[in-house]
Amino acid sequence: MSFRAVSLMAMTTLVCTITPVSYAVEARQDRIKSTVNRTIEPVIENNGIHGMAVGIIDGDKHYVFNYGLASTETRTPVTRDTLFELGSISKTFTATLAAYAQVSGYLSLSDSTGQFLPSLQKSPFGKVSLLNLGTHTPGGLPLQVPDNIGNNDQLMQYFKEWQPIYAPGTYRTYANPGIGMLGLITAKSMGQDFDGLMEHLLFPALGMKSTSINVPTAQLPDYAQGYTKDGAPIRMAPGILSSEAYGVKTTVSDMIRFVEANMDMIQLDPKVQQAITNTHTGYFKAGPMTQDLIWEQYQYPVTLKTLMEGNSPAMSFNATPVTEIKPPLNAHKDVWINKTGSTNGFGAYVAFIPQKRLGIVILANKNFPINERITAAYQILTSLANGE
Repeated sequence: MSFRAVSLMAMTTLVCTITPVSYAVEARQDRIKSTVNRTIEPVIENNGIHGMAVGIIDGDKHYVFNYGLASTETRTPVTRDTLFELGSISKTFTATLAAYAQVSGYLSLSDSTGQFLPSLQKSPFGKVSLLNLGTHTPGGLPLQVPDNIGNNDQLMQYFKEWQPIYAPGTYRTYANPGIGMLGLITAKSMGQDFDGLMEHLLFPALGMKSTSINVPTAQLPDYAQGYTKDGAPIRMAPGILSSEAYGVKTTVSDMIRFVEANMDMIQLDPKVQQAITNTHTGYFKAGPMTQDLIWEQYQYPVTLKTLMEGNSPAMSFNATPVTEIKPPLNAHKDVWINKTGSTNGFGAYVAFIPQKRLGIVILANKNFPINERITAAYQILTSLANGE
């Protein structure tokens, strides 16, 4: 079978069973399937993506569309159980855990890092707030943990010597070390290991049964093979702060549930739901978007041009001046909230519109251009929002 034939095979699963199906409901299901297929199939073909899963939340109903292969070697098709690497979308879970720790009284986002890391109390980094870490505004951290850092002692020494480029809270510099340290400090405040908190507290509390940082042996057959730009097989290698910044592996089904939780559409423990809601608080205006606790939001309706600007390489790699929102902007529903995520072998995107009760999850086993993820998601959600 040709690559095109394999890539464009789509299997649709209607998670919400309806009996009997009314004509109107059936017609909308068909429209959604048609919209997703005609939008996603060219993206797969043009980028040589071997496998992709797309989840759609449409009010009380949700749908899963699977395309192609989880592995070209085993010829395993993508299914609702296929595990994908989330890349930086993992940061939203770290933010949720930090918000849960605050709701539970373990920490306050206004606390300084030095309150939890005594060796850093007299350093500039020790004066940075936890909120700065969760909003990319500590003063100019690098995108990645420096290559010469191989253990926790070296990491602490790095932050002891770190000197800010900007005053905290004045510039947004997207960085893995910042959210990584927020995760590390959150776990320390709760007296537990970060991976353990995620896998035994947060993911179960969210009802995400197939999500992990360290993939269990029983799930390894479901772990998709990632592919580089040149088609070589690759998966992420663990590193310093990788769990906290980009280490989550999950399924499209679990991510649908996470998006539903973020739109307050499922019943959760009240503390967990409050923590999720708190991650949607707007703290800084950064270029075209509002920086929440990791999540990025835009007033809805929003143009594709604005989303492109907010998710552009300039926002990821350059320092962007910010304006603090005083008081912080409480979570509200007339917004487009999103987050991208990538590893060397995977590409992902999540977006949702609480007011419309619409959401999308895109997971692929190749890192393909972010502008194509944004465009596809925008076309699909706009079509659904307009009732097309």
